[in-house]
Amino acid sequence: MTQPKTDPRVLRTRKLIMDSFIELSGVKEFKDITVKDITAEAMINRATFYYHFEDIYDLLEKALSEVLLVNLNYDIYQNAELNEEAVVSIFEAITDFQKSLSNRCHRGYEDTIARIIREQLEILFYKMLLKQHEAEENEALKVTAVIWSWGIYGASVEWRKSSKEMPPKEFIKLAIPSMMYGINSIMQKNVK
Repeated sequence: MTQPKTDPRVLRTRKLIMDSFIELSGVKEFKDITVKDITAEAMINRATFYYHFEDIYDLLEKALSEVLLVNLNYDIYQNAELNEEAVVSIFEAITDFQKSLSNRCHRGYEDTIARIIREQLEILFYKMLLKQHEAEENEALKVTAVIWSWGIYGASVEWRKSSKEMPPKEFIKLAIPSMMYGINSIMQKNVK
């Protein structure tokens, strides 16, 4: 069964609303942005806003998810192998995404942002693991994707808190051997 095509006008209006929201979030705190502000910026009426989004929190979640997917270059990674280069690139995209939010609507919405990042990473890692192992749906790979998503997200939080003087690429490269090849790879490296 083919998926029905979405009217380009609907897509444009949705993008216009999201762009207006992102523009406003550069000037105002999220808690101060109203639907009225967004509709005025986008030059649409309230009914149009509510046709596309349940409320401002729904808009926040969907806008952040889409911006994250763009940062992650999702289309490329969902067909890529899970290797060092991909992990470094994904980690850099996550840290860039978090930096871009730090001046916008980050304060007070860390839990929403964290959940969005972890959910998107989980989907991405699961697809990469399925491809790498040439597997069908697999519970073990789902659990592995969850662990990877929490690990990469946690590492990005730790980098943001304490290691900003070290580039994200160098920071994540410290953990890649154990992530890719197990804890024994670090132990062998330290023995040499």
